Amino acid sequence: MRLSFLEEKITGLKEAGVYRKLPVLEGPNEAEIILNGQRVINLSSNNYLGFANHPKLKQAAIEAVEKYGVGAGAVRTIVGNMDLHEELEKLLAEFKREEAVMVFQSGFNCNTGTIQAIVEKGDLIVSDELNHASIIDGCRLSRADKTIYKHCDMEDLERVLKENRDKYRNVLIITDGVFSMDGDIAPLPEIVKLAEKYNALTYVDDAHGSGVLGESGRGTVDHFHLHGKVDFTIGTLSKAIGVIGGYVAGSEVMKDWLLHRGRPLLFSTSLPPAAVAPIIVAIKELMRTTEYTERLWDNARYFKARLGELGFDLGKSQTPITPVIIGNEAKTMEFSRKLLEKGVFVSGIVFPTVPKGTGRVRCMVTAGHTKEQLDKAIAVFKEVGHQMGII
Repeated sequence: MRLSFLEEKITGLKEAGVYRKLPVLEGPNEAEIILNGQRVINLSSNNYLGFANHPKLKQAAIEAVEKYGVGAGAVRTIVGNMDLHEELEKLLAEFKREEAVMVFQSGFNCNTGTIQAIVEKGDLIVSDELNHASIIDGCRLSRADKTIYKHCDMEDLERVLKENRDKYRNVLIITDGVFSMDGDIAPLPEIVKLAEKYNALTYVDDAHGSGVLGESGRGTVDHFHLHGKVDFTIGTLSKAIGVIGGYVAGSEVMKDWLLHRGRPLLFSTSLPPAAVAPIIVAIKELMRTTEYTERLWDNARYFKARLGELGFDLGKSQTPITPVIIGNEAKTMEFSRKLLEKGVFVSGIVFPTVPKGTGRVRCMVTAGHTKEQLDKAIAVFKEVGHQMGII
């Protein structure tokens, strides 16, 4: 059989205790869900603000379908650029306090489409060693040279810049704003200072900072008051915003160039109206009130404090992302399974998503959780943690 080599690899996953099947969600992605026929508390969703099933967003999607149909019908550069797309980009630029925004079909597409468009042979990419997979893929697609610096280590970043700056035309420093597996925040002020010192460009993937950090979720750049200091800021519309898509915020010249060289924009149909319209509503809600982000942070602080008191290793998280680090991959997956048996769904994260020996369940608290739900989840963590000798 020609695919026997894949069967052997799958057998290896099973023997290592990390083989999985896709869970099936039956209904909206809320704080409590029906998963594989079982009602459970959901601690694995990126739906930070509860927007994925928000009545105002759903109504906007329904009305957009009635007016525009179900699809854009073409790439934006031909006839798929609707007035909705234009309205969204203007609104996002206002929200992000930047000159311009270019919307992509996903956050992943932002990185694979933007990086290859802005650097080329003769340039250098300097990337944090724990950057997201989409950044790694975007770097691979470019013809620029690439190097990494130790995670959030500014001495190492300066070493790389000092050793290499004179050898290249352009140098692009790339970092996540919030690191998705550990929940720590990049030291952006220091990165920007080094970029200015060595005449380098800055690029921040703020997927997990969008809708979470800064004033009413304006992101990591806003959190550090660095508007106009970061050349490219990537945001997602599928996590805190609750729909699908991504965007690049920055200058007008950035937007103009991506419109001509951003390959996902040129070769893939634009976001459907049923996605764009509710995104507009979500951004307007965030511009109207801080209640969503305040509730998110209140829940996150409560949950983290209680788990920490129980003795769980929560790593170095500074955000609502709360990793409970187990270590061993098989033990991590067993912990996740036992939590699910008790009515709490938290996905196990193991190699290659995180380094070997650092397996964890990654808890994602949202604005939609009640204190009662969080207390139930904490009680289950305590029970299973004692049972498995983790605490």
